[in-house]
Amino acid sequence: MDLQRAQEIAVSPIMVNVTYNGSPVYIEHVDQVKQTVTVHPLDNPKSKKNVPVTSLFEL
Repeated sequence: MDLQRAQEIAVSPIMVNVTYNGSPVYIEHVDQVKQTVTVHPLDNPKSKKNVPVTSLFEL
């Protein structure tokens, strides 16, 4: 995924299907400088991690 699309998804009120390592995630924050995103698994909101934006895939 590219940085612009990740930002669009993060601010969208519509839930978009995004995966990280094959698992569905929610994008919480996009860091444009570092080109990373903060995500959490849909089934575990407390398990946050920062990952490269290029490791996300939109279904």
